[in-house]
Amino acid sequence: MAAMSCNLQIRTWAHLTPYPLASPRIAWQRLAWHCLVSLLPTGGDPLSSSSNSSNTGSSSVKRLTVVLLFDGVDLLDVTGPPEVFALLQRETGDAAGYHVVLAAETMDPVTTAAGVRVLPDITFQEASARSIDTLMVPGSVEVDDQRRVQALTDPTVVRWVQKLAGRTRRIASVCVGAHLLAAAGLLDGRRATTHWSTAQQLAADHPSIEVDADPIFIRDQNVWTGAGITACLDLSLALVAEDFGEAIALRVARQLVMYLKRPSGQSQFSVPIEPVSTTRRMDDLRHHITQNLAEPLTVADLAEHAHVSERQLTRIFKTELGMTPASYLESARVEVARNRLESTDDTLERIASACGFHTTDTLIRAFRRKLNTTPTEYRNRFRHTG
Repeated sequence: MAAMSCNLQIRTWAHLTPYPLASPRIAWQRLAWHCLVSLLPTGGDPLSSSSNSSNTGSSSVKRLTVVLLFDGVDLLDVTGPPEVFALLQRETGDAAGYHVVLAAETMDPVTTAAGVRVLPDITFQEASARSIDTLMVPGSVEVDDQRRVQALTDPTVVRWVQKLAGRTRRIASVCVGAHLLAAAGLLDGRRATTHWSTAQQLAADHPSIEVDADPIFIRDQNVWTGAGITACLDLSLALVAEDFGEAIALRVARQLVMYLKRPSGQSQFSVPIEPVSTTRRMDDLRHHITQNLAEPLTVADLAEHAHVSERQLTRIFKTELGMTPASYLESARVEVARNRLESTDDTLERIASACGFHTTDTLIRAFRRKLNTTPTEYRNRFRHTG
């Protein structure tokens, strides 16, 4: 593993990420490279000498990159980007690159959501005295007893984000860190993304933000937002590409055994059918859809099953699930098709028929709409091998 300037004190791996993944393989395909090790301090002032921030491409000056730390932060949000930046220096053998420091409110160890303790390099106050090239803001969540995920926004962290933003050339949120940027007012009037499980929360809490839950990352001028967990690697590679060119970023991507850019629009490959029903009638409708996906269900069929008019059915779906009946039906079919592509050798024709698409053309069009990819591309990337 490449050496990093930040400090990590490994305590324990208490539990896995609390996020409900649409496809667990997405995360695990790229977590093999990520080993939990102790990294020793580099010594000296973490903000000193040639490691000062710079907005230039000078080969002798590193870009000061500050990653925020706070209790409950997601571990990979913190460690993923520095690993990408460290591999850049290993690949180029140049003194240029990124000088990464971890900043927290105090110098006390910070306990992450994984139960691993991380040692800060500097305090927020010390960081605020310097000119920062890139400020990276990770996130944290809580999960209730129904497995619903809620992004957290500590007011103290939000205030420091606001203050540090004024000292920063470029700001990037990792995963649900977008909620901290939003609370700090840095996403107002911008287009942004976050982990798919909290996208509805972000949109509801901040109506002035154009929330797009699909992309892996979004850049809006000097503000970047990234999607779920391992997408921090994609985001970091994009920052490397912006600063040092795509050829260099591609070399780093190869070391990570991942794409420099995900194909077909960089979708999160998740289907938004997770909202919890609030009425027994909606639960019954969703169960009916799941049990009859192979049938040629229509909005009229669903309205008849629920004993309501089509207009009333549409209103119910939009109120409870935030989408139309037709959109939910297509999402449910894509979700089942996605699982079959991962776990079976069924032909596209058989999958299309079993999921109610009936023709491969309809299946392909649905995948492009919902996942920005094709069934074949999806299977090639996520097919179970054992």
